[in-house]
This record gives sequence, C-alpha cells and structure tokens, in this order.
Amino acid sequence: MPPFAIVAAAAACAAAAWLLTPWARRLVASESRWLRRPWPTLLGALGGAGAAAVADHWAVAAALGALAVGSALLIPTDLAVLRLPDRIVWPTTGVVLAMLVVAAALTGAWARLGTAVLAMLAVGLIYFAIAWVAPQSFGLGDVKTSLVLGLALGWHGWSAVLTGMLGGFLLFGLAAGALLAARRASMQSDLAFGPWMILGAAAGLAWAAVSG
Repeated sequence: MPPFAIVAAAAACAAAAWLLTPWARRLVASESRWLRRPWPTLLGALGGAGAAAVADHWAVAAALGALAVGSALLIPTDLAVLRLPDRIVWPTTGVVLAMLVVAAALTGAWARLGTAVLAMLAVGLIYFAIAWVAPQSFGLGDVKTSLVLGLALGWHGWSAVLTGMLGGFLLFGLAAGALLAARRASMQSDLAFGPWMILGAAAGLAWAAVSG
C-alpha cells in the first residue's frame, strides 16, 4: 500500500491502542508500567504500519490492523500479569475473521479464506496439544490467541503459518536464554509466551510479504 496509507494505518492503530489502554488496565486490575499508554501506543503504531505494508487490499489491512490493536494490548498485558484475556482475544478474532470474509467477498479469494480458517484450526489444535502435554508452560490464553494468529497467517499461505509458528518458539527460546544468562529468571520462572508468539506471527507476515 502507498506510504500515506501506511502512515494513516499507524496513526489509527496507535490512537485505538491509546484509547483502549485504560480499559485493558482495569480489565486485569494491574498498574504495571507495561500497561501505561506509551507501550501499547507504540506497539499499535508499529503494528498498524506493518499491517498496511503487507496488505494487498484495504479489507486485509483492516483485518491486520485489528490484529495490531489487539496485539498492542495483549503483549503488555501478558508481560504485566501473564494473562491473555478473552475479552481482548475474542473481539480481535471476530473482527479479523469478519474483515477477511469481506476481503474474500470483494476479491473472490475464497480459497485464501478457506486456507486461513484451516490454518486457524490447525494452529489451535497444535497449541492445544502442547498445552495439554505441558500445562505448566502454555495456558489456554496462548491457545486462544493462536487461533487469530493462525487465521491471519493462513490468509498469506502455509509458509507464513510455518514461519510464524517457528518464529514464535525461536524468539521465546532466545528471550528465555538471555534472561537465564543475565540471571533475571530461573528454570522455575513463569515467562510470558504471548508476546513472542505474536512477534513470531509478525515475522511470518513479513516473510510472506517479502517472499511473495
């Protein structure tokens, strides 16, 4: 999309994140510095710019923009309280799905929508299986968030899904290793996985845009 659209998307998503941050803070009853307006606003701006940069249609940009705003709230929330609240995850998922349906209807890309839905289910099942086997490492919030990430990645193809999923685990491993090396965490520490799975999905979308 043109530079003006990228700047406009960044501004719109930043504004939405700025407006919604107090609500998110009240939702989880936390006064963490992560849930002060600068962090979600910055994340919203970056996510909105990225959404417009990788989208090939305004409805897809709107879907990814909604994901950017949701992610801008989910990342600091998970860092603050180790939770990915349903009241953020489900509305984000609903808007992303609705806008991808609009994109499919306007462009005739029903096969892409089908792939997106299949990817959403496949990624969700994989995360559910991991959470079932290792509940101490992954929670249901991670599983639910994986659905919307799989949906967005699936619209851009299976290579984006694979890159996004592996990227999340790789980034988490690097972050955990760095914290352990710096003695900021131990093997028994609870670490937020949500931010890394979201950043991994962003990497998958960027890969799809570059390679496509």
